Amino acid sequence: MNMFCYQCQETAHNTGCTIKGVCGKTSEVANLQDLLMFLLKGISYSTVELRKAGVKIPAYTNRFVMESLFMTITNANFDKERFVIRVREAINLRDELLLELKAKGGNTSPDLDCDCITWTTESVKEMEVKAGNVGILETKNEDIRSLRELLIYGIKGMAAYAEHASNLGYEDDDIHAFMQEALVATTQELSGDELTVLVLKCGEYGVKTMALLDKANTSTYGNPEITKVNIGVRNNPGILISGHDLRDMQDLLEQTEGTGVDVYTHSEMLPAHYYPAFKKYSHFVGNYGSAWWRQNEDFESFNGVILFTTNCIVPPRSTSTYADKVYTTGASGFTGFQHIEDRKDGQPKDFSKLIEHAKQCKAPTEIESGEIIGGFAHAQVFALADKVVDAVKTGAIRKFFVMAGCDGRMKGRNYYTEFAENLPKDTVILTAGCAKYRYNKLPLGDIGGIPRVLDAGQCNDSYSLALIALKLKEVFELNDINELPIAYNIAWYEQKAVIVLLALLSLGVKNIHLGPTLPAFLSPNVAKVLVDNFGIGSITTPDEDMKMFLAS
Repeated sequence: MNMFCYQCQETAHNTGCTIKGVCGKTSEVANLQDLLMFLLKGISYSTVELRKAGVKIPAYTNRFVMESLFMTITNANFDKERFVIRVREAINLRDELLLELKAKGGNTSPDLDCDCITWTTESVKEMEVKAGNVGILETKNEDIRSLRELLIYGIKGMAAYAEHASNLGYEDDDIHAFMQEALVATTQELSGDELTVLVLKCGEYGVKTMALLDKANTSTYGNPEITKVNIGVRNNPGILISGHDLRDMQDLLEQTEGTGVDVYTHSEMLPAHYYPAFKKYSHFVGNYGSAWWRQNEDFESFNGVILFTTNCIVPPRSTSTYADKVYTTGASGFTGFQHIEDRKDGQPKDFSKLIEHAKQCKAPTEIESGEIIGGFAHAQVFALADKVVDAVKTGAIRKFFVMAGCDGRMKGRNYYTEFAENLPKDTVILTAGCAKYRYNKLPLGDIGGIPRVLDAGQCNDSYSLALIALKLKEVFELNDINELPIAYNIAWYEQKAVIVLLALLSLGVKNIHLGPTLPAFLSPNVAKVLVDNFGIGSITTPDEDMKMFLAS
């Protein structure tokens, strides 16, 4: 066994990747990610103890932990050298914090089940040896391991959303404190019940984090509005921006204005078109292609420069002609791709190099034409509330289906396209995340002017779907959110979907069905707890599931 990772839905045999990640990461990178997580636990021990002593943790330290968590999520960073550098930085930061803790009279020899606050090296070889001994399987009890990993994957997703908010100047020290407390908790001999409490608390902080990001995005760029997005092309050279970070989008649009270079979105960046602040840019053309896993095909025909702002990288094929035109920034990285450095002192990132590169490229090849519609985040749906409520009361809308989450490569994900196609015409899909690419271009029509696919935005905008449900609960004067005519049929892929799930559970939502498979990191006993207490279920076939959903 060269590695062990089971944090994503596509993990090998739905048990774990042991030779190389299905995502494409090498065993060396996977193990260095484990080592970085191990060191983050050591860093967090000191930050937790220093907070107890009344010490304010510097923004740099909080950001280091947050960014490092983000770097280890699925499909974000495949660059071994970046992780070697990060491990060295983590050791130095940890040791500085330990010295400060010692000066405060704190305990620098705690009883932890690992040596995350003492182990050190400068040698890459020693890093690789140690990395092989600090992974997931070092926790021998299957149920404790499952709960620890569920908690860790929750805070990884939380870190991604917290970073996007931070990039827009929105911070919450309580969120940083919880992430660090959670990391420490995975080094302590806690019972299953104690860890379960922390997992549910993680969901509460997930809601808090998504609310912070929603505030950051809408305060900076306005509330998303109903928008028709072009999916064709123009004749200018282009830059295709993927990922989730809207501040990167802002910097790129500002710097490409007047250059003759057009900007297109890919995959999870599609919802940038819904924000009023970005509509003033005439060179912001539209969305190109489909979900993240189709990027090998999409990037070849795009012809221009590609910018990854976050995760969702697919390693290019050996026959690829676009690899030398790909740039990464932020937490993302891939060996051989050029990396744009982080912004300093609040100044914009410098995208001049990729803009000049784009000018030398051919215009995109058109692969489709027309428009897709989106922008149905909570503020926009609240504005349509009377119309929606009337449609429900008159029976024009029988049921809403929340089909948010992630897309992926598995053939079984055709289930979601078939499910959407076969839904009765008096039902409406509420979606967010790249799962929408399974059905957002289908001719599903509308109900009295209300589109049958209401796209709230990115995966973090699942928060909007929760707010919409809570608003409907209030309007219909119900006691329980689960009394609403809403069914949850959610596709998941990686750790941001995990925090969305935990957030929904913390809001009291029950009977969520997950697919195309249940997470491999759920032990049978932990899965049973979720089934018994929250009604978590798996998918079967579109026809059988539809009968079940419509009967309830």
